[in-house]
Amino acid sequence: MKINEENEEPKKRDKLGFSLKMPKEFVDEYQPLLIKGIKDTRQPTLPNKSLFLAVCAACIGGTFQYGYNVSVINAPTMYVHDFINQTWSERFQSDISDHVLTLLWSTIVSMFTVGGLIGVTIGGTMSMMLGRKGALLANNIFAILAALFMGLSYPTGYFELLIVGRLLCGINAGIGLCVQPLYLGEIAPTSLRGAMGTGTSIFITGGILTGQVIGLKELLGREELWHLLLATTCVPAIMQLLILPWFPESPRYLLIDKGDDARCKKALKQLHGGAGCSREWEEIETERNNFVGFRAKKPWELFTDRTIRWQLLTILLLNAAQQLNGINAIYFYADYLFKQAGIPAEKIPYVTIGTGACECVTALTCGLLIDRLGRKMLIAGGYTLMSVCCVLITLTLTFQEANPIIPYLSMTCVFAFILSFGLGPGGVTNILTAELFTQSTRPAAYIISGSLNWFSFFFISLAFPFIVIGLQQYCFLVFLVICALVATYICLAVPETKNKTFLEIENAFQSNNNKKANGIDGTGAMLLSTSI
Repeated sequence: MKINEENEEPKKRDKLGFSLKMPKEFVDEYQPLLIKGIKDTRQPTLPNKSLFLAVCAACIGGTFQYGYNVSVINAPTMYVHDFINQTWSERFQSDISDHVLTLLWSTIVSMFTVGGLIGVTIGGTMSMMLGRKGALLANNIFAILAALFMGLSYPTGYFELLIVGRLLCGINAGIGLCVQPLYLGEIAPTSLRGAMGTGTSIFITGGILTGQVIGLKELLGREELWHLLLATTCVPAIMQLLILPWFPESPRYLLIDKGDDARCKKALKQLHGGAGCSREWEEIETERNNFVGFRAKKPWELFTDRTIRWQLLTILLLNAAQQLNGINAIYFYADYLFKQAGIPAEKIPYVTIGTGACECVTALTCGLLIDRLGRKMLIAGGYTLMSVCCVLITLTLTFQEANPIIPYLSMTCVFAFILSFGLGPGGVTNILTAELFTQSTRPAAYIISGSLNWFSFFFISLAFPFIVIGLQQYCFLVFLVICALVATYICLAVPETKNKTFLEIENAFQSNNNKKANGIDGTGAMLLSTSI
């Protein structure tokens, strides 16, 4: 491309045929690079330092909180039971019955999922009103209040504060799971969108592992410190409040939603460096031009929009399967299998940390591979391997007493299942939710997918004990069917999204829809269809 006219702004065309004008200041700054020739920025490269730190700042107070609060509640279980017993006796001069104690403890635990459902329903609205970064910062209020309530529960003698605190933790986690992947997907360049998106799963697993470690008796998992253990949820929140303000708002939000060209350019330069923002500007500008005059859609409007029905069906299926695929059953059976293998009961918490470390390592591995192997191969391969593991776990549990080596084979299958989950479904699901939708539908899509994810979490928490009682080791055959069906659907219906812009991905889905409904038009050209 020649750039030699002084007063002309060169026009470029993207792959979909849209004419783009680059701002003159961009031309002046990047003319030497354009003349020399730039390598395709869609090839995976290392992220800019500022981009990497922005991802960490967003995640530490986002999905890290979800993983941390899922695992940290396990260590003080008996101490909380004793606290409720003692408080009840002091108030009513009688011992609490077992079923009331179980009800109160179940309420404390389940309030997290109730809060998550509330959080995910308001997260999308917050991201549109306050911006992605603004919503993440505001979300820390819930975490700090939760820490305050739970930390004061033991000194004041009110176990009700634990219920309120866990509800607020759930709201914080729900908003984080909705807004953080949205922010990561919008600040990352196309070539690194997959790797940056896996920050969600990396920090979830990192939070789970951190909660397991902090909950050890050598640290805060002691009887006199359990309320401080639960109050540590304020630490990531404070860290994010100190770090995230130094990084910019989502460039896509600034340009498409707010029309702020100047702040968008500044954000792109900070996140991608001088040489990296030309292509990203073009992509965002293309999307803005395509959606001029259209507003962001509400969640219920997505269900009546036929142009995005396959995208919506895909994220509904993947988010439900993420909770119903058997990963919760694996963690339930882990302690039993460790005991069968002869590991002393007092050592099991340390072995359990190994499962958390295993999932954390696979999340990191997914981040390294996702922009090379692609989303489709990882998630379909992950569910396929999980299906195989379900068969093997069923067999090893059935013949547990046949040979002393069988319990160790069961343990191996447990770790293989966790590896398969972390490498595929755990790391890719949230990324696909960001990639399958454009700016006008993405926040609503996160509300829908997040609500279903939390509802599935709540459902499996209630139903799983009955499934185990009814089917025992054969419960994994149920998960086998789920994993196999999801793997088949992905292979047949979901296109690869690696190195594609959001509009190209939508076009790929719409092209499939057109082939099924009306065939390809006479010219054989792919028609760009928006979600509006």
